[in-house]
Amino acid sequence: MLLTNNNSAKLKLFPSLNGEHTTHLKSIRGVNSPRQQDRGRASPSSIMANRNVPMLLPLAVLFLLGSGGVATAANVIDRCWRGQRNWAADRQRLAVCSVGFAGKMRQNRGAGVVAYTVTDPSDDPVRPRPGTLRYGATVLPAKVWITFARDMRIRLAQPLYVKNFTTIDGRGADVHVAGGAGIVLYHARDVIVHGLHVHDCRAQPPGRVVVPGGAVQPSGSGDGDAIRLVASSKVWIDHNTLSRCEDGLLDVTVGSTDVTVSNNWFHDHDKVMLLGHDDGFTTDRRMRVTVAFNRFGPNVNQRMPRIRHGYAHVVNNLYDGWRDYAIGGSMGPSVKSQGNLFAASGGAGDNKKVTRRMPAVARGGGGGGKDQWHLHSVGDAFENGAFFRQVGNRVRPNYNRHQAFSAASAGDVRALTGGVGALTCSATAAC
Repeated sequence: MLLTNNNSAKLKLFPSLNGEHTTHLKSIRGVNSPRQQDRGRASPSSIMANRNVPMLLPLAVLFLLGSGGVATAANVIDRCWRGQRNWAADRQRLAVCSVGFAGKMRQNRGAGVVAYTVTDPSDDPVRPRPGTLRYGATVLPAKVWITFARDMRIRLAQPLYVKNFTTIDGRGADVHVAGGAGIVLYHARDVIVHGLHVHDCRAQPPGRVVVPGGAVQPSGSGDGDAIRLVASSKVWIDHNTLSRCEDGLLDVTVGSTDVTVSNNWFHDHDKVMLLGHDDGFTTDRRMRVTVAFNRFGPNVNQRMPRIRHGYAHVVNNLYDGWRDYAIGGSMGPSVKSQGNLFAASGGAGDNKKVTRRMPAVARGGGGGGKDQWHLHSVGDAFENGAFFRQVGNRVRPNYNRHQAFSAASAGDVRALTGGVGALTCSATAAC
């Protein structure tokens, strides 16, 4: 299968890295390039789900979290598990705390899940040793819940390909994936990535890498993304801290869908989050992504997110300044922006406008005309002159009962995002 973006970059994809036939891999180059009509400056120094779906998960409450009498407002996800002192003895409870399009991650818990502990921070991309992250996330032939024995810094020599039914749980340790390649979900499903610091990722030269199923495949040069989803589904990215990578911090591309991105801290970066492969890849029309309770900034520029074709529910996020734009896209996407706080930057030349509509550059596959766009703001708050240019109609996420949750007021967002990113957790106290 050969995919070509509008910069003539190519990727020969593994049709499946999970046990089916495979071919040679090259990177999708240029997907995050400013040449893709973002016109980015190269700088970074009342949710209405389907009315027939009950809102089972009220969100705006105050809850005591952590030890030492520290009080913070808990969003619906954190309220599910962070107040429990025995969280370390019941780690798999986390899997039923997700909301949004990922739904509950019930396939990631239960008697059939293997508990695996990372004890070795080294990385061999071809013959990973037991005890390393790559062995548990890629090679181990089972549903797996991965934890870490201690604080560690892992430099990936080649991208880490994560298999189906894998949870990477960094709680209780200070885990940094840094200075090397990033994390890739390729034709993967039912994956949780939680509690990691992923930063300073670098593009890697071509090499060889083990993939799910145990085969070793040639790998083209990587783009330097922190976390990248390719043709993957039912994925939850929660409570990670991501910054300073060469390309994007999070890419959801090539038909990936049913993704929740929550409680993450994105900072010190240019092109933050890409939803949709390229303007001509119309399969991304089925993409559904929830972006909730995250903090963007400081020192971010654009793509929070940038979306093509698909649908995004962007809810209760804190935007702590931007230079170019916060939410944008092309090819007629649908975005419901709800209960977010947009605080524009004060720098000379920084843009106060939240949104940007890029012209379509693809041949065929539909257009980016005004009548095809749906970019709607509901209950958002704006500071420092920020403003939101709406277009099209109101768009509902139409969550089912396993996905539905209620949005909080934008006035609560600073409190609700006060605990974003990778957490400092003790096994003997509430997290």
